[in-house]
Amino acid sequence: MFHKVKNVNALPDFRLSVQFAEGVTKIYDVKPLFSKWAPFRLLKESPELFSGVDVDKGGYGIVWNDEIDLSCDELFENGETVSSPFDGLMAFTDATRLWGLNESTLRKAIAYGKLVNGVDACKYGKQWVISTEAMKREYGQPKS
Repeated sequence: MFHKVKNVNALPDFRLSVQFAEGVTKIYDVKPLFSKWAPFRLLKESPELFSGVDVDKGGYGIVWNDEIDLSCDELFENGETVSSPFDGLMAFTDATRLWGLNESTLRKAIAYGKLVNGVDACKYGKQWVISTEAMKREYGQPKS
């Protein structure tokens, strides 16, 4: 299963904070790659390049340049999970992509009481968020 990357930030000591679409945050240490793979040494020698990390198009990984990237699975499997107040929360758009649903399906589930507003899902401004737990309870495991 792909664990799509939603956001990435460079941290001190060549670590990355990686947020995944399913509401999980991991810290990934890049330092071990310096001795494993020659292209990663450039990140050690060029901290400004390391700071320029970005999410790859589609969320399937992260990139620094055409030669240096990491897959979403590598980051998820070898990153250290960290707790945050946002654990287990995701945007409706991410939930619908992961479960193969339409946003209207989730809105109707709230209107009909299948998902409880304020417990399973909540609207902040124009953005709806939903808990991963509620999605799994009502729709099973993610499809993608």
